Amino acid sequence: MQGVEVKLTAFLGAQEVRIIRVYRQLDESVSKGDALFDVEGNKEATTLHAEVSGKVVALEVAEGDVVPIGSVLARLEIVDAEAIPENQVQAPDPPKENPSFDYLRGLLQPQTEHIKADITILGAGPGGYVAAIQAAQLGASVVLVEKDKVGGTCLNWGCIPTKALVRSAEVYKTLRQSEQYGCYAEGLRLDMGRVLSRKQQVVDQLAKGIRSLVRANRINLIEGTGSLTDPHTVTVRRGPQKVTISSGHIIIATGSRPTRLSIPGIYSPRVLDSKKALDLRDLPERMVIIGGGIVGMEFAFIFNNFGVRVSVVEYLGTILGGCDGDVSQEIERAARQQGIHIYTDAEVEAIDQAEDGQCIVAFIQARERKYLTAAKVLAAVGREPDLTGLDLEELGIECNESGRGIKANEHMQTNIPHIYAIGDVTDKIQLAHVASRQGVIAVKHIMGQDIAMDYSAVPSAIFTDPEIALVGLSEVVANERGISIEVGRFPFVANGKALTYGETRGFVKVIQDRNSGKIVGAAIVGPHATDLIPELTLAIQYGLTTEQVANTIHAHPTTAEAIQEAALATVGGAIHSVR
Repeated sequence: MQGVEVKLTAFLGAQEVRIIRVYRQLDESVSKGDALFDVEGNKEATTLHAEVSGKVVALEVAEGDVVPIGSVLARLEIVDAEAIPENQVQAPDPPKENPSFDYLRGLLQPQTEHIKADITILGAGPGGYVAAIQAAQLGASVVLVEKDKVGGTCLNWGCIPTKALVRSAEVYKTLRQSEQYGCYAEGLRLDMGRVLSRKQQVVDQLAKGIRSLVRANRINLIEGTGSLTDPHTVTVRRGPQKVTISSGHIIIATGSRPTRLSIPGIYSPRVLDSKKALDLRDLPERMVIIGGGIVGMEFAFIFNNFGVRVSVVEYLGTILGGCDGDVSQEIERAARQQGIHIYTDAEVEAIDQAEDGQCIVAFIQARERKYLTAAKVLAAVGREPDLTGLDLEELGIECNESGRGIKANEHMQTNIPHIYAIGDVTDKIQLAHVASRQGVIAVKHIMGQDIAMDYSAVPSAIFTDPEIALVGLSEVVANERGISIEVGRFPFVANGKALTYGETRGFVKVIQDRNSGKIVGAAIVGPHATDLIPELTLAIQYGLTTEQVANTIHAHPTTAEAIQEAALATVGGAIHSVR
């Protein structure tokens, strides 16, 4: 094996650089071309990519560190020494077993290409690429800039790969319980290699489809690190090359990144973030998850269904904060019945390492110090807008009240009218489908249409076991707004289709405005909840009443009948439930 130092030897005359983002952690595999670090110096930013495939055996920096030029950022272990490009080896006389790379040689005299576009979009996630396609369809010349992978976090490290794991975990759980259905599976085993391979096949197929759509719509896709040079110019760096794009309009869609906890031991190699958890091949016997929000609880059920003994430590008084109490309580009961241990009102103090290599998670609950041991810890405490390389203050772009994201109006315009912001970078609602809709709104407004973003009927899908789907106002918010409400509920245990599937946990809840009879909110906990929510989203979007939904014929036997029954419960009583 050969070792390779990742070293930054020059960057636009800067004496030091700040580490903005670390893409790969200790012991993580790296393929040639993978992003390793985002760095910033002299008000410019760039991404360092791997020149060889290997494994991270030492990580010398963390996000936020400021390091001098020439510092070693990481060390990679490679197998094929011949893979090292000759022009990347440093002089004089580097040890053969420890050559270094000059990733930015020539950046001081870059080759520059100039492009003009009607619309330039920074970020090719579900907001950016949808906006690009919509703009091209409306006749605009479009440049789409992406520094990592097309599809963004959602496709590559979020929505899609996690749902592929959810499905594999669901199948494995069903096989383990198959005797309930009169089926017997002998020699049952779990092959995580195949699970991860299938997950990646799904991701690759969708990524290929997006690239095909980009090409078919004649969108100029530039892969590199983009930054705003001035209000009408985007600069993209690709190694020694620099592309400047003069644009009539700019859409910022740079997404988000995992929030970092300031907990001693959080950078231990045994501590995973959500991205690393997606590639966990060797499942531990025990795992502690820090954070009982959406991401934390989805992973809790995934790993629990794979046979891992999971504990969740949540700072708030309940898991899934933001959901109505009946929703979070139903999921907490389901979790506990499936063997997931949950500690709420608990603050993690430190993550230590025992003599046997296990992690020791120390936390305070009810003024008592408690400890959990596990082979792996997953930090899942949410995400924050990624503002890398945007230099908002110098450009005069305003942030929202929290200071975390970019302020945008109902047309997705920033305070600079020709610059728009969409998706997670706005810190409004961090959902892929919201980003996509915001992208469409921004583009149509740029192209002269009088259109605005409406957040009144935004569905949320949470892939716990059972699933959760929400739309509109919760009971808590409706009461806070002084709306007089009537709530109708119907349990899945009384639904024929749910009984045949053996999935009877949960309910449908419909919230109506007593004065108008209109549906203002809804929640579903139960089988296929995420596929059922569009009916109630449509009802809220177009002001339908519970009576109109109740009077609509629903096919039998389906889980959708539970929606009709919940609507009936608000206008006289459900047919198949005792009041």
